[in-house]
Amino acid sequence: MTASLFAAEQGVGSKAIVLLHGFGGCHDVWREVISALAPSTHTLAYDLPGHGLSLDFPAAGPAKVAARAVLADLSERRLKRVHLVGHSMGGAVAALMALAAPERIASLTLLAPGGLGPEINGPLLRRYAGAADRSEIRACLVAMSGPGTRPFDRTVDALWEMRRRPGQLEKLVEIAVAMTMGDRQGVIPHDRLDSLNMPVMVVWGTDDAVLPFTQADDLPAHFHVHHVLEAGHMLTEEAPKLVAEIIRRNTRRRARPHRQKFAAAAS
Repeated sequence: MTASLFAAEQGVGSKAIVLLHGFGGCHDVWREVISALAPSTHTLAYDLPGHGLSLDFPAAGPAKVAARAVLADLSERRLKRVHLVGHSMGGAVAALMALAAPERIASLTLLAPGGLGPEINGPLLRRYAGAADRSEIRACLVAMSGPGTRPFDRTVDALWEMRRRPGQLEKLVEIAVAMTMGDRQGVIPHDRLDSLNMPVMVVWGTDDAVLPFTQADDLPAHFHVHHVLEAGHMLTEEAPKLVAEIIRRNTRRRARPHRQKFAAAAS
């Protein structure tokens, strides 16, 4: 609804779940996860700025732009409080949304999220950005997935259709270059994350070739961390039923007030 920002909405349940894809993806990558949720679940799967049907969103690229855009769109839809799920770059966007408007986020589920550590596989992401045909898209997804995983043909087709839009490949290359400059990514300070009081679940594959799962180490104590053995970076394609169950579980948890940290008195 907001300035060419697109979301695929379905379901009529009172509990709204917002889904944010990773870099180079689109709303359609959540199809298997959504189908594994309860039929009545109210979901909004966004195309992030610069992707798919949100390609022409102004100043698309930075996660902070996407975070502001999605929050504004949710306001226009009069959704005051939502359960938020983000994968990879979408995870960084989700975390920034939660930091900016914590009262609007009922729970936060982060799947191999960006922004938790500086390491990032820049060469692979830049290759993925420029993937212009089905075979190269598939090869990149295989490289980003765990051993023996074969991406869904339907996901490859959806990503190929997205990339056929005029200007899409160029935009992805532009975003990838900025996001992986020096083969490092921007990091959200952990002390800021410690302020989040909503239930937070971080899910990471132990064979992630894009973002190392060790970036889940040393997160705030009230965060829950779930490691998926032999899974790679593409969790929505590799383990959609597990992802759906983790989302359901996190939406049922209650916020836990965490103790304030007081600076030690100066001697």
